[in-house]
Amino acid sequence: MPAMTKHAAGTVSWVDLMAWDLTKAQDFYGALFGWTFQEGSKENGHYTMAHKGSSPVAALMPRPSDAPFPPIWNTYFAVESVDRSVARLKELGGAVMMEPMDVMDAGRMAFCADNTGAPFGFWQPNQFAGSGLVNEPGAMAWHEAKTRDGAKAVAFYKDLFGMTADKMPDDRMQYWVLKKDGGETAGVMQFDEKTPAEVPAHWMVTFAVANTDEAAATVTAKGGKVIMQPFDSPYGRIAIVADPGGAAFGVITLAQPA
Repeated sequence: MPAMTKHAAGTVSWVDLMAWDLTKAQDFYGALFGWTFQEGSKENGHYTMAHKGSSPVAALMPRPSDAPFPPIWNTYFAVESVDRSVARLKELGGAVMMEPMDVMDAGRMAFCADNTGAPFGFWQPNQFAGSGLVNEPGAMAWHEAKTRDGAKAVAFYKDLFGMTADKMPDDRMQYWVLKKDGGETAGVMQFDEKTPAEVPAHWMVTFAVANTDEAAATVTAKGGKVIMQPFDSPYGRIAIVADPGGAAFGVITLAQPA
C-alpha cells in the first residue's frame, strides 16, 4: 500500500502509547514491529515518534508517575474541526478530558470520552496528517471500542462522525462494524458477563504483522503477555497481547493485505 498522506475525517489517523518506561517500550516495540524511534525533547514531553521504514506509524510517551490511568494505547480520529467535534460530542453526552489545543504547527487536538466512558482523541491535521502507513506489517490495521453498552456507543459514533453500523449476526458476542462512506473503519464490542467489573471501557488498536504466532512468541520473549492466543478469523489470524507495562493491543496477519 502506498504511503498515506491524508486520513478521511471520521477515520482513525493516529495512535500513541502512554508507556510504562520509555526506554523499555522502545526495546519491546522495536523487537516486535521493527520500529525505529526519534525521541522527543524534554520540551515536548519526550514524545517519541515510531517509524516503520521512513513512515511515522505511532508514538510513545512516558506515562506520568501520578497518572490515574494505567499504561494504554490512545486512539485518535481525524476531524475537519476539533472545536466543532468537541461541541457535538458534548451535545451527545461525551466528556472532554483535554480541551482543544494546538500542537505547534502539527495540528490541533482534544482528548475526550464517549458516552459510555471509552477515551479517544480528535486530531485536526495541519503539518502532520497521522500514520504514514496502514494495513502493512508494523502499522495499525483495526480499531475497536470495548464497552458495557454497545448499542449506546454505536449510536454515539454514528451521530458524531456520520457513520453507519452493521451488527454482526453472531449470538455469541455483541459486535458492530462502523462504516464511514461505505468503508469499514472501526468496531464496537460489548463486554460479556465474564469481563471483570474493574475493566473500563476503552479503545484497542490492532497492528498488522507478518506472522501472528511469531509476534505472540516475541511478545512473551520480551516480557509481555499473550491475553488471547492466536486464532483465525475472516479478517486474518489475530492475537490479543499486552506489553510489559500492561497496555493491551491486538496483532493480526491480514487475510488479504490491502
